[in-house]
Amino acid sequence: MTVRFAVVGSPGDRRVTMFRDAVVAAGLAEPYMISWRDVLAGREVGAPEGALLRVDSPGEDAETDALLRGPGDPARVGGGAAWYAAFTAGLERVAAIPGVRLLADIREIGVMFDKRACHAALTGAGVPVPPAFEIFSYAELRAEMTRRGWARVFVKPAHGSSASGVIALQAHGDRVQAVTSATWGAAGELFNSLRVRTYTTDEEVRRVVDLLAGDGLHVERWFPKASAGGRVFDLRVVTVAGVPTHAVVRMSRTPMTNLHLGGRRGDLELVRSRAALWDRVLEVCAQAAACFPGSLATGVDVMVGADWRSVAVAEVNAFGDLLPGLGDISGNGRDTYAEQVRAVLAGAMAVGA
Repeated sequence: MTVRFAVVGSPGDRRVTMFRDAVVAAGLAEPYMISWRDVLAGREVGAPEGALLRVDSPGEDAETDALLRGPGDPARVGGGAAWYAAFTAGLERVAAIPGVRLLADIREIGVMFDKRACHAALTGAGVPVPPAFEIFSYAELRAEMTRRGWARVFVKPAHGSSASGVIALQAHGDRVQAVTSATWGAAGELFNSLRVRTYTTDEEVRRVVDLLAGDGLHVERWFPKASAGGRVFDLRVVTVAGVPTHAVVRMSRTPMTNLHLGGRRGDLELVRSRAALWDRVLEVCAQAAACFPGSLATGVDVMVGADWRSVAVAEVNAFGDLLPGLGDISGNGRDTYAEQVRAVLAGAMAVGA
């Protein structure tokens, strides 16, 4: 039987291009393309009968963003609840496409895009995660921090990615410091910036938090990360069919290690050279991936503690497989997309209808 892939994504998105290249390199026809624009606009979409359908990120397409959050600058922060409602409705339409077999469970994608639900799923499975709570205002945040005796937290929009709206907050009495990539525009909107900045007054921090809080905020106790060369670091580990296959160390002089925010790739041997620690990282990432058995791939953000022994999961990403230029940690030289194509063709996971 001839295998045919299809993909739901945004035309021109790098993920779609790299997946297409991996499919073609395997000697197969180019994947049939379904645009997120068409899905979200409610247009009729379809795919070849029996196609294996990959659901990919909506990407950074401005028209797609408008369909998800409504009109506005795609760089703005906020609108996560509207985005999530439109996105999950779009996933339902994708799941209803006749004659295809999905390479990911749409319910699991929905959980991974809700930080509260994802944290609950990981906690229930015994995956190490920082303790957390949910709030809807700055007043609630400070009150709950005081009640728990936490001076340092990460404040995360319930529905978000790429550190959009994330705040690393320290509060000691009247002193407060908030590190974030969010910056104010002339019209009083928050925008994503490629430069991390620090707010140091209670009024400034309250204004940022309260603007974001309407969509719900997931607050985690600050997990002190290991550092090397004056930079803290964490890892993005990609799993394919439940097995960790690729990893990158992300290092930064700020609490945010995202590469687009000034973080840089570090030497993976920082962790791999410590056998017990590396084994624990792989174990925890596999444990996190097992919470999402219907998903072909996940991107697990895992933190190594300042003691160089403890490990905690910060995020599990449904579309976290964009790690160009890296071979896998098994040493076979395949990128994340080639590894997924190989896994499907080898029957390494059950593909649900």
